[in-house]
Amino acid sequence: MKILKDTTIAVCGLGYVGLPVALLFAQAGFKVFGVNRGKEKVAKINLGKNPIEGKEPGLKELIKTVHHQGNFEATTDPKIYHQADVIIVAVETPVEEETHEPAYVAMRSALKDIGQNLKKGTLVIVESTIAPGTMKKVVKPILEQESGLMVNKGFLLANCPERLMPGFLLENIQNYNRVLGGMNQKASEIAKKLYKYIIKSEIEETDCLTAEIVKSGENTYRDVQIAFANEMALLCEAMGANVWEVRRLINNCKKRGDTRVEALRQMHLPGAGVGGHCIPKDSWLLIYGAKDLIEPRLIPLSRHINDFMPRHTFHLLKDAFREIGKNLEGTKIAVLGYAYAGNSDDARNTPTEPLLKMINRTQAEVIVHDPFIQDYKKPLEEVLKGTQALILMTDHDQYKKIDLKKIKKLMRAKPIIIDGRNIFDKEKTRKLGFVYKGIGNI
Repeated sequence: MKILKDTTIAVCGLGYVGLPVALLFAQAGFKVFGVNRGKEKVAKINLGKNPIEGKEPGLKELIKTVHHQGNFEATTDPKIYHQADVIIVAVETPVEEETHEPAYVAMRSALKDIGQNLKKGTLVIVESTIAPGTMKKVVKPILEQESGLMVNKGFLLANCPERLMPGFLLENIQNYNRVLGGMNQKASEIAKKLYKYIIKSEIEETDCLTAEIVKSGENTYRDVQIAFANEMALLCEAMGANVWEVRRLINNCKKRGDTRVEALRQMHLPGAGVGGHCIPKDSWLLIYGAKDLIEPRLIPLSRHINDFMPRHTFHLLKDAFREIGKNLEGTKIAVLGYAYAGNSDDARNTPTEPLLKMINRTQAEVIVHDPFIQDYKKPLEEVLKGTQALILMTDHDQYKKIDLKKIKKLMRAKPIIIDGRNIFDKEKTRKLGFVYKGIGNI
């Protein structure tokens, strides 16, 4: 199979990964179909509208451009896979809440649909982040069973994990290096030629297992680094230091006259919790790949530290209420930010959710605000009026512009700020009469 402009591409899943990938291939001149189960999202996309609410530079404009070109169509019908020469799988791959094992419900369902409509010679590429060994133990068997074709003979198979972050979707796809693992050399060669139409950076070829480990491993590395930053925050709180000043000085380590920053000494950002579809679960996916072979210690511990941070934020809230001599029961509390990342509408695995559960058990009245999530788009002044406490969970730009003098007038006497993202200046807030407690700086 040669990659030509008359190659038809089908993208399974039109979320934060699949949609921008589909649009970029359509912009490059390919005929592209996007398959998604959500009828409302499909209808919106086919009208040339952007279903992603967060700040995504260029995405809204790209959807309009591709819509006018007329070579991209979204559908809920999996039969469209039979028209595709290349099928890209970009569905969610969460883990079970209790066991932390892969929950491949969406993946298995998608593969079954693809297999039942797979034509001979098609290249199937998995972009979803998966546990090491999944291509061999899950993807390959399902496609072979459902299609009646054999990999490397009847169809080709490759793994090219996405490397995306909300707020930078198009930039990350086009400018980040990619790792590509094929089931054979032919699959790698064809996939690489295809991706060169939308990726400006380097595409490094390897085997499927290595590609799987690289993707889950790089996110696990970040998880461990964030856990260190969070534990440093807890240590600084205990010792009466400011973790943000500590972090600044650690990260400023460099030789005289050298303008470069030494990456090995760059401390990550501590905060009120880690969210998103990737980091909270990719550590567990990596570990699952070595199940019954080794018992990892550092990675699970890091995961538990990061999961603890919403609970620690709740502890800071209770400490602040004790300080002003009040109970949480019956009070009004504002939580700012439901999305897990600043200026994004992505609320998957948001640390705000476990925090809300803890507060709700106290019988306090909680109001959530988020400028990018439809259910929580309310006037900020309305949310803050009559509140005793403000908990900052997400560093949206809107929150960085808050007028503290103005909100103090809206809130009750002895107002409380719990700063989970180092948005507010502790000294300024306290001078204005707020009770301030921040992660790593109380």
